[in-house]
Amino acid sequence: MAELPKTLEEAIAQAKEATQAALNDGCRRLQVELVFPEIALQAQSIAREFIPIFEQYGSGLKVLFPDTGAAALARRDWGEIPFKVSDIGTSRSPVDSRVQPEDEAFLVVSPSAVEVNQVEKLCNLAGDRPCVLLNPQMEDLKVVGIGYAARQLRERFLSTLESCYYLQPLEKAAILRSYPGLWQVWLETDDDYQLLTEAPQKPVGETLDELLAKATEESATEEMPPTKKPGFLSTLQSFLNALNR
Repeated sequence: MAELPKTLEEAIAQAKEATQAALNDGCRRLQVELVFPEIALQAQSIAREFIPIFEQYGSGLKVLFPDTGAAALARRDWGEIPFKVSDIGTSRSPVDSRVQPEDEAFLVVSPSAVEVNQVEKLCNLAGDRPCVLLNPQMEDLKVVGIGYAARQLRERFLSTLESCYYLQPLEKAAILRSYPGLWQVWLETDDDYQLLTEAPQKPVGETLDELLAKATEESATEEMPPTKKPGFLSTLQSFLNALNR
């Protein structure tokens, strides 16, 4: 059973382990999600942490960013590297040109709903080659639409992605999934976090609300100690600040 990480450093290590396990099991369309706002500002740094997973591919790895600016910045900051860095493509420069026969694996960094069509095409063109989506944000209803259009997208493409790692801090709780384990809901206690429940599917909406409401009511009846350790979010924030230095 996966344990809730105490820092972002631990979360990244856990996510890398889960990604490697999924790749070893033959999964080829993976997504890794660290769901907290500050991560968006650290996309390049987080992506660099994941490169060692693909070391076996050498120059066969291609890292793709949402736009040419982000790709150029990564090339500048990373210096001499054995793999390729590019952008996911645009209508004037289609993703077809980003997938070459010599490419062996793809790491797509922070694709948004704007790039969802390019990402879908990339995964289709990749075939049996691994595609790992790092912190994708492709279900923005303002972009992909609601109702039938969004349902089609989920059924046609998003449902084919294996969520090999997911971590989302909530108010006094957290959701965690680390492949091949189940989805977990953790509840903040007086000095730590305790596992509230496990499920084969991601708990969302009313199901999640009811779980947390019931657990919160039960914990409110217990006596509170005078001191408390730093919370999960504060330790994550400390690591994010360290990445900025």
